[in-house]
Amino acid sequence: MRAMIAMSGGVDSSVAALLLQRAGYDCLGVTMRLYRDPGMERASPKSCCSDADEEDAAAVCWELGIPFEDLCCTKAFEQAVIGNFIREYEAGRTPNPCIACNRFLKFEILLDHARQKGCTCLATGHYARIGRDPSTGRLQLRKALDAGKDQSYVLYMLKQEQLAFLRFPLGELRKEETRALAEAAGLINARKRESQDICFVPDGDYGAFLERWTGRRDPEGEILDPDGHVIGRHRGAVRYTIGQRRGLGVAAEHPLYVVAKDMEKHTVTVGPESALYSRELTAADFNWLSIPTPEGPIRAAARTRYRQDESPAEVWPLEGGRVRVVFDRPQRALTPGQAVVLYDGDLVLGGGTIETVGGD
Repeated sequence: MRAMIAMSGGVDSSVAALLLQRAGYDCLGVTMRLYRDPGMERASPKSCCSDADEEDAAAVCWELGIPFEDLCCTKAFEQAVIGNFIREYEAGRTPNPCIACNRFLKFEILLDHARQKGCTCLATGHYARIGRDPSTGRLQLRKALDAGKDQSYVLYMLKQEQLAFLRFPLGELRKEETRALAEAAGLINARKRESQDICFVPDGDYGAFLERWTGRRDPEGEILDPDGHVIGRHRGAVRYTIGQRRGLGVAAEHPLYVVAKDMEKHTVTVGPESALYSRELTAADFNWLSIPTPEGPIRAAARTRYRQDESPAEVWPLEGGRVRVVFDRPQRALTPGQAVVLYDGDLVLGGGTIETVGGD
């Protein structure tokens, strides 16, 4: 049995390699070279994909006595992740680049590379679990045992054939157990801090990144109240996201939040927090993962942000790989471009990209 390990340089993927090695696999560690910015590490030590991360991954492989290689994916990353990020922001949506990276880089390019190398599986440091429905034999994705570390939300796009090839060795572990295993094995990154920032926007200034990358400056425009009255000016609509409160530059008696954007008219609409709540959304490119596409409406728990509790909802499958989700209670700041993922307990039913938001 030969396993390829997706090595990020962090403790999670390092322990995934350690566990697969202990399970008797012939292991190969691979780091994908995705993005490089000379000033990246100075801007934020919390971002991933740095040269130091690659060096840590290589050092861990050396400690474990397994071969290591890097795989240059910069062009694919620019096209599939950065390109999508730019298109979505310029269309007024708020994308999740980590989901795009998982979909197109880790679970397409790297998985194909693993097969070409003669590996029987690809392992990652994701906190999630893979099981099987005993009655149908269908593979299922489940939440990790450690609810605080669960990453099933960013894995909803996986297909059955991908699940069959993947291994998530950390799914049954808690984070403190992972670090303890790394310390006991003497791994250099046992106490390394986790990456939190988007690798190509380490300072969090999306607007500045878009201008720098595209060479275009988003036009300034009007800030409107819910009745359409002009109450201020903005520096470019791409710099604002639904639910944003800080940095609006508008004086008001009560807190104001971004509630809508019109990219064609270059306007940003702000309003009270109550204006952020909606009960309904539609999602496109929906992937039914652990169950077949339902023939009719079903009950599910839906999550619309990575760090968020699920909320009960009724879900209608629609034509063209779309779904309609109606929540029992209004939800705050449902945002086009983000993912909606459906659960039944710890079982991931499927997920897709929020397309429209509406309802009371």
